[in-house]
Amino acid sequence: MEAYLDFEKPLALLEQKLAELKGISKSGDLDLSSEILSLEKKVEKVVKDLYKNLSPWQRVQVSRHPSRPYARDYIDNLFQGFYELHGDRTFADDQALLGGIGFFNFGSKLGVQPVMILGQQKGRSTKQKMERNFGMARPEGYRKAMRLMDLAERARLPLLTLIDTPGAYPGLDAEERGQAQAIAESIARMYRYKGPSMAVVIGEGGSGGALAIGIADSVHMMEYSTYSVISPESCASILWNDSTLAEGASEKLRMSAKDLLEFKIIDSIIPEALGGAHRNWEGTFGNLARVIQKSLGSHLEESLKEKGLATLMEQRFQRYRALGSSALTSLAGVDTAQRRA
Repeated sequence: MEAYLDFEKPLALLEQKLAELKGISKSGDLDLSSEILSLEKKVEKVVKDLYKNLSPWQRVQVSRHPSRPYARDYIDNLFQGFYELHGDRTFADDQALLGGIGFFNFGSKLGVQPVMILGQQKGRSTKQKMERNFGMARPEGYRKAMRLMDLAERARLPLLTLIDTPGAYPGLDAEERGQAQAIAESIARMYRYKGPSMAVVIGEGGSGGALAIGIADSVHMMEYSTYSVISPESCASILWNDSTLAEGASEKLRMSAKDLLEFKIIDSIIPEALGGAHRNWEGTFGNLARVIQKSLGSHLEESLKEKGLATLMEQRFQRYRALGSSALTSLAGVDTAQRRA
């Protein structure tokens, strides 16, 4: 059954009625095609109205929707012959962070090319969620990511990362095995990656757990994804000692794709299907495929030129050097506008 968020309650009633009408029509007893068409148009209008002006907290809810496609769903639908690689060769295989090689069709110039893919995977059933640790990687997950970056670099592969995590796992066992160091080393490794790279926030982009695989030549966000230094619940807990004030915290964090594009932290917003990726996977897959083809493909072409790779790496370094100043400039502009208002 379709899962509905609190603000989608009006939609749930309409779609339930639509399903009933289709069931009656299929039985052959009555021709309800005109009523079904009319109700479908009404459903489409309600979806448009609901998603036209989502609040920050509603965007957080959509980014966490249990029916959204996860990293493995994107991989299986956009890449051919994906071969998953396991283990950090030190402690264990962290299933919260998956990685492997798949083949992507970049079009006429480059054709089909192998790509190293890293992605955070949450899991759907209770068993999968436990196995994947709700997408929260431990140190061995980030060390696996670095091992695969080393492999990709030796094989001269482009790197694609799919970000979807509430944050790195904060448990005692993770801290004992050097969680902070693993995250820092993964960030540093991405800076030094000798190859084209691209990062996409497909759901939640939370804290250092997301940033650890987010230092790429270009960074993109799905339309209803979020990206922030901390989750709204943790932010509310720290600031106001009350995690139930997460809705208020989400308004202050400015974590939507629109905000981050304005701050020049990301390069583009990837449109989702009407009503979010969870309502139409195929349409959303197509939108991401076009961005991968254009963005990662152009990085790949650049890296193949003489001195192209060195230029690409220098641009990556300068990009992140400029992040703070560009974000502060944007915030200053917002501040000035608010004072004038």
